[in-house]
Amino acid sequence: MARAKLDDLLVFFAVARERSFTRAAAKLGMTQSALSHIVRGLEARMGVRLLIRTTRSVSPTEAGERLLQNVAPRLEEVEAEIAAISDLGDKPAGTIRITAIDHVIDTVLWPRLAPILPAYPDLHVEITSDYRLVDIAAERYDIGVRFGDQVEKDMIAVRLTADVRMMIVGSPDYFGDRRVPASIADLHKHNCITLRLSSSGGVYAWELRDNGRDVEVRVRGQCMFNSAYQILNAALSGCGLAFIPEDLAGPAVQDGRLISVMESFCPSFPGLHAYYPSRRHSSRALALVIGAIRHKN
Repeated sequence: MARAKLDDLLVFFAVARERSFTRAAAKLGMTQSALSHIVRGLEARMGVRLLIRTTRSVSPTEAGERLLQNVAPRLEEVEAEIAAISDLGDKPAGTIRITAIDHVIDTVLWPRLAPILPAYPDLHVEITSDYRLVDIAAERYDIGVRFGDQVEKDMIAVRLTADVRMMIVGSPDYFGDRRVPASIADLHKHNCITLRLSSSGGVYAWELRDNGRDVEVRVRGQCMFNSAYQILNAALSGCGLAFIPEDLAGPAVQDGRLISVMESFCPSFPGLHAYYPSRRHSSRALALVIGAIRHKN
């Protein structure tokens, strides 16, 4: 019976999960033509078609889906065991892949990881900025970072920060000839800076509190971004009102570059948590990274 090379299977899994040769090639650091050649060779050796290719999409065949669902998890278990054996060496080693949003990487993860790296030269971290709610098991991340209420129940979650308070802010220039909003109805009269959600493509509705009730407010404005940093910069330039975390807006509020409004309407979200699959082998490298980034009381 024809045998599939493990590296070729990993290439197929990447293409099947991404539903795209282009995205898989970018993720693996290979050319699309190389990926296509590998997948065709795998199909030839196995004697079955694994992918349906059209000019617009790529999707697994029934055989490909079976391979993806039944073999990929077992291969991940093998890789985890190999990592565990390698982990018996003198020092923690290996690559830990992390997904988080950009300002969390800058303000939470990197300041806590940078100091430990010189002491562990065989430890590698790969950190990806992504606003999607990533399936870390399917996309082969070791750690995801999101607010506590966004973490799936079957994950192990470790708190990284205290609860995160949100703020509605605008610049003094923006408020120069405008009335400060005092109600949700007032927000609809203002130029609000909005966030495009990477996962769904929709526009984020501001999650506010009104007389003890949770409400989602769909605001509108001239500018839309897919990153909190750009929303902050737009607010600082006087473009409109922004709804962003206090740790991002707070310094500008303290020095007068931004004005906080409607504070009683702004909730606190459950703190940021690092999470990873409960079934995953907890290597020394993973434990070291979790220990470095976890919340210190």
